Amino acid sequence: MGTVTLGVSIAVPEPYGRQLQELRAGFGDAAAHGIPTHVTLVPPTEVDTDRLPAIRAHLAEVAGAFPSFAMRLEGTGSFRPLSPVVFVRLAEGTAGCTRLQGLVRDSEGPLSRELAFPYHPHVTVAHGISEEAMDRAHTELADYAAAWLCEGFALYEQGFDGVWRKLREYPFGIGPEGAPAAVPAQSASATDAASRRS
Repeated sequence: MGTVTLGVSIAVPEPYGRQLQELRAGFGDAAAHGIPTHVTLVPPTEVDTDRLPAIRAHLAEVAGAFPSFAMRLEGTGSFRPLSPVVFVRLAEGTAGCTRLQGLVRDSEGPLSRELAFPYHPHVTVAHGISEEAMDRAHTELADYAAAWLCEGFALYEQGFDGVWRKLREYPFGIGPEGAPAAVPAQSASATDAASRRS
């Protein structure tokens, strides 16, 4: 039995994801191309491989009961001096991300874990680079803005090469084992009614 390093996150969609990844690389962050642009729900977590089926089932269950929500990025922030990180701020969607990560990390679930810092959803654009480069990232992206409808999240695995690769997507409104979410009963359309009478 071995272990794998997993993460759960909301991908920043195109064209924004690639834009921010290229900008991150341009600031001198060597890890940029190995990390898809994202908002973290569960940070890197080492687990036994035999827990993967339970983790996948748990994530499908959470996603199946969760609604889509609006997300908007606007401006920059930093965790310095506590942590050498510059990020793009989440101006809308914080409540959705916070509630979602709480469900994913549920204390009774297979991804239960403590966090080193209080949860703060954001999109990292510079990490562990020179102070000058982080200052540049903070300034150059101060007017950055993007918005989209978040419709799911994904499970990622970090390879031995340090690159994060998507294992599976979990769209909202889809239940465990890929079954569609329940749809409320609707009245029959005129076409349906006519076809039943014929």
